Amino acid sequence: MSEEFPTPQLLNELEDVPPPTPYGRVVKDIFAGTMGGVAQVLVGQPFDTTKVRLQTSKTKIGVIEVVQNLLRNEGALAFYKGMLTPLLGVGICVSVQFGVNESMKRFFAAYNADRVDPQKHVPLPLHQYYLCGLTGGVVNSFLAAPIEHVRIRLQTQTSQGNERQFKGPFDCIKKLAKAKALMRGLLPTMIRAGHGLGTYFAAYEALVVKEFEKGTPRNQIPAWKLCSFGALSGTILWLTVYPVDVVKSVLQTDSIENPKYKNSIIKATRALYRQHGIPAFFKGFVPTMIRAAPANAATFVSFEMTMRVLG
Repeated sequence: MSEEFPTPQLLNELEDVPPPTPYGRVVKDIFAGTMGGVAQVLVGQPFDTTKVRLQTSKTKIGVIEVVQNLLRNEGALAFYKGMLTPLLGVGICVSVQFGVNESMKRFFAAYNADRVDPQKHVPLPLHQYYLCGLTGGVVNSFLAAPIEHVRIRLQTQTSQGNERQFKGPFDCIKKLAKAKALMRGLLPTMIRAGHGLGTYFAAYEALVVKEFEKGTPRNQIPAWKLCSFGALSGTILWLTVYPVDVVKSVLQTDSIENPKYKNSIIKATRALYRQHGIPAFFKGFVPTMIRAAPANAATFVSFEMTMRVLG
C-alpha cells in the first residue's frame, strides 16, 4: 500500500482531515471517544476477564476450563468482575486516545499545508497516522496503567465476602496507592499502547482513505463497513503487542508488599520464559483475539456515529 493517499483536492472535498477548529471540536472528539470506550467495555469485558485469568494462571489451563471454573465457582457475573473501574476509566482512556489522535491529525494537516499550500488540506502519509496513534497511546498510558492495574487486581480476586483482599475498586485504589504500587506496569503499558495504537489508527485510517478514493465521504461510510474496519484494526493491534500485554499483566498481579519482579520488564520476561518458554507470552491469546473484533468494531462505530450526531 502506498504511503501517499489521495490528492489534497479530493481530501478537501471528502472531509478527510479537517482544519484546526475551535474548542468545541475537541469536546466532541472527547465525548465521542467516551462513547466508544463504554461500548468497548460492555462488549469486551467477559473476554478480558477470561484473558487475564489465563495470563496470570500459575498452572497450564485452557480457555474452556477457565470459563467453566468461572461459571461453576463464581457465577456468570464473574465475567464482569471489576467492570466499574474500566467502565468509568476506559471511557476516559478511549476519549483521550481519540481526542489526542484527532488533535494530532489536525496538527499534521496544518503542518503539511504550511509546507505545500495553506489553502488546501494535505493528505497524511501512513507514518503520520501512526505517529498520531502513538502519541495518543503514550499520553493515555498514564491513565490506562493504574486503571488496568485496579481492574486486573479485581478480576483475579477469587475470595468471597470478608476474605476478599479488596472490597471494591476504591478500596483497591487506596491500598495500591498506600503501597506506592498504583502505577506498576506503566512502562509496558506505554510500549503496548504507543506501538499498538499507532498501528491501530494507521490501519483504520488507511481503510477509511480507501473509501475516499472510491468517492465516499467519511460521514457516508456504512456502519457495517466501519464495524469491519474497527474489527480488523483491533485484530492488528493485538497481533503486534500481545506478548507485552502478558508481561504487563504479570507485573500487575505480582505481590503488592513483596513483589517478585520489582516492576521490572526484564525480570518478568526472563521468569516467564524460564517457566514455560515462548508459549508463556501467548497465554490468553485466543480470547483476546476473539474479543478484538467485536470490541473494536463497537468502539469505532460508536465513535463515528456519535460524531455524526454531534455534527
